[in-house]
Amino acid sequence: MALCGEARPEELRRALAQLGATRDSDDLVEDLRPPETGLVMTRGRIGGDGRPFNLGEATVTRAAVRLPGGETGFAYHLGRDRAKARLAATLDALWQVRERRAAVEAALAPVAARRAQERAAQARRIAATRVNFFTMARGED
Repeated sequence: MALCGEARPEELRRALAQLGATRDSDDLVEDLRPPETGLVMTRGRIGGDGRPFNLGEATVTRAAVRLPGGETGFAYHLGRDRAKARLAATLDALWQVRERRAAVEAALAPVAARRAQERAAQARRIAATRVNFFTMARGED
């Protein structure tokens, strides 16, 4: 469900609407853990041996929901958007229903296509600034 993390809130709402989930069905989704925001420590690695170090804290919002059938969904997002975390958790729970899995993936296909285009554009921008280094033989040996 990393795709939900990269999706915009309106894309998640559109995907849920496509699946037939409306505001009325929000009452059917039980909050196991209502969306809440907190901090997590991010770690990085540096140096030749890759020793970890604390890079800094980041704001994260998490949510957990349960469908009437007992399927549970979880979501963690960078940032403070509680509605987005709940939407993603609901989509994760719907994906747990074997009969609805293909429909959930089809509803999120536009998000995957958008992210693929963005990654390709970023790769082109990076490739435009690529520098190839080489060493010339100086003949001093």
